[in-house]
Amino acid sequence: METVIRKPTLLSRLVKWVLLALYRWKGWTLVSVAPVPRRCVILGVPHTSNWDFVFFLGATHEVGIAPNYMGKLSLFKWPMTRFMFDMGGISVDRSAKGMNYVDQIAAEFERREDLPLVIAPEGTRGAILGWRSGFYNIALKAGVPIVPAWVDNAKMIGGIGEAIMPSGDYAADLAKLLAYYRSAIPGHPRWDALEATITGALEKNDG
Repeated sequence: METVIRKPTLLSRLVKWVLLALYRWKGWTLVSVAPVPRRCVILGVPHTSNWDFVFFLGATHEVGIAPNYMGKLSLFKWPMTRFMFDMGGISVDRSAKGMNYVDQIAAEFERREDLPLVIAPEGTRGAILGWRSGFYNIALKAGVPIVPAWVDNAKMIGGIGEAIMPSGDYAADLAKLLAYYRSAIPGHPRWDALEATITGALEKNDG
C-alpha cells in the first residue's frame, strides 16, 4: 500500500471547493460536536443518500479535520491516482498475500500521526441486514478509538459523538454505539440492522 503526501493539484482543490460549497448551499447544521482524536475510525451513518459524502466532507472540514477513506487499488490507477490521494484516499490491495485489508490499514495508522478514517459500516445505501465488522477490526487492530458520527438528511442536521475505545467485546461496544445513535436520531429504521448485528454477535459468542 502506497502513501503519497503532496500538495493537492489545482483540479483536486477545485473539486473540493465545489463540494464544500455544496455542503454550505444545502444548509446542513452540526448540532453536536465532540472532540475528534487525531487517529481514529469515524463512522458515517446512516448511509442512505449520495449526499452523505458531501455532508461528511463538509462536516469534517468544519471541525478542522482532513478525512481519509479506503478504496480498492484499481481506483488509484492512472489517470485517477493523484486525485484519489489528494481527496484523502488510501489504497487497499485485497489481492495482497499475507496481509488483508485490515492489516494494511492498521499498518497505515502506524505510519501516520494524523489519520481520521471515515467508514460507512452499513456498506450500502440500500436495504441492509446488519453492519459489517471491518471498521471494528481495523480500530481494534490499530488500537485507535471509534468516533460515532451521523447525519439526518430529513432535518439537515448532523453530529459527532464521544469516541470509544474498542474493548474486544464486539457486541458490548456495538451496544454503546446503538445507544448513542438512538439518542441522536430516535426511531430511525436503520438502527434495527445494528441491533440485529449485536444479536448475531451475542448468539455467536453463546455458540
